[in-house]
Amino acid sequence: MIKDNQITFNNAKLHGRDFLTLADYTKDEINYLLDLAEYLKDQRKKGITFEPLKGKTLGMIFEKSSTRTRVSFEAGIYQLGGIGIFLSSKDIQIGRGETIADTAQVLSGYLDGIMIRTFSQESVKELAKYASIPIINGLTDTYHPCQVLADLQTVKEVKGALHGVKMVYIGDGGNNMAHSLMIGAALMGMELIVVAPKGYQPDPTIVAKAQDIAKSHGAMISVMENPKEAIANADVVYTDVWASMGQEAEQAKREIAFKGYQVNEQLLSLAKSDVSFMHCLPAHREEEVSAGVIDGKHSVVFQQAENRLHAQKALMTALMS
Repeated sequence: MIKDNQITFNNAKLHGRDFLTLADYTKDEINYLLDLAEYLKDQRKKGITFEPLKGKTLGMIFEKSSTRTRVSFEAGIYQLGGIGIFLSSKDIQIGRGETIADTAQVLSGYLDGIMIRTFSQESVKELAKYASIPIINGLTDTYHPCQVLADLQTVKEVKGALHGVKMVYIGDGGNNMAHSLMIGAALMGMELIVVAPKGYQPDPTIVAKAQDIAKSHGAMISVMENPKEAIANADVVYTDVWASMGQEAEQAKREIAFKGYQVNEQLLSLAKSDVSFMHCLPAHREEEVSAGVIDGKHSVVFQQAENRLHAQKALMTALMS
């Protein structure tokens, strides 16, 4: 647990850094962010005001709509004493052809940090290349590191540790959640099995990267097709929607491909008796998860959603204060 007098000097090596993927950070740095998130959550529960970002401004660029990302970042920067500016791609010149490089350099003169939620990971990398202020990846089609930072915080809260915890992710293995969960689990010494049908499995290069990271952290990262086999002895079971934003036209096709991959009471009963169920939300009840599971005693999805606020406050504090 972080003490009041540790905050200012422990984050010195994170100040000014970008947060593009979890793979850019060490295990110790992720643990620092999780400890800071725990501290900030505790302070908020006690009603204690903590404003290390007083006078700071975060620009929030959205090329993809959002509930949790927008509200958690906007509320978070406000609670830290700063201001958040919502920047829709329809309202700024980047949506009318201005280059990312020009946008990065212009906004660097106005802001203290930028969070961007967009499609291409390359766009986020280019923004970071030309900006002189911290860039936070709020989501791309490839990675969702802010969500996984909150997920790690949640697992730590409900299981008491991260190292050695077995998580089974079931569903679309080729999306940003599966990719970021593999990196996060590898760094923190967890066992993660991504369970998906052929054609919907993770990017092999990201699997290889996660497995390489896992070698030096006592972690295990693997990909399987059989949910019933993978879920045995699981501490945490995780799923996501079958058709992510932009894939709506594939919904019917994906419902056929993912038949048998729904997380329901029967499947969850094969895990440990104290298994926790997680979902990054929004959820489609009776598709990827049954109502009985997501609304049942094993579900921690709303604790997980709240932790987006605390984890991102920790991230902004570390990078921008």
